[in-house]
Amino acid sequence: MTRAIDDAARCPCGTGLPFGECCAPIQRGEREAATAEALMRSRYTAFALEDVDWLLASWHPSTRPRSLELDPGIRWLRLDVLDTTGGGPFDREGTVAFEAHWVAEGTRGSMRELSTFRRDAGWQYAGGDRI
Repeated sequence: MTRAIDDAARCPCGTGLPFGECCAPIQRGEREAATAEALMRSRYTAFALEDVDWLLASWHPSTRPRSLELDPGIRWLRLDVLDTTGGGPFDREGTVAFEAHWVAEGTRGSMRELSTFRRDAGWQYAGGDRI
């Protein structure tokens, strides 16, 4: 089940913008992500809000799993974008390196990933490697 968030609340992705101006329009299909980073931020927000439907919809069909189960015990706290290559409005591919911070059962941690994105009919997540 997706967690509810008010459009006026600060977006979980860390841009400082309200959710309704940042990731919400992308996740609702009201506009496409202009860059690979924007799509990655919307996917982080989907993890924070447990929006499995958006995670699957934004995944490239060549690598998309049939289903996805999220751990409800993990609460995502903060996203740090570390680096990007390509992924702009005129690119077909791009990468985004990030660190996502979490807490579970009182323990804090983080994960780093180098995500790859492809733009066919809009940006889509193609896969990632832990870094």
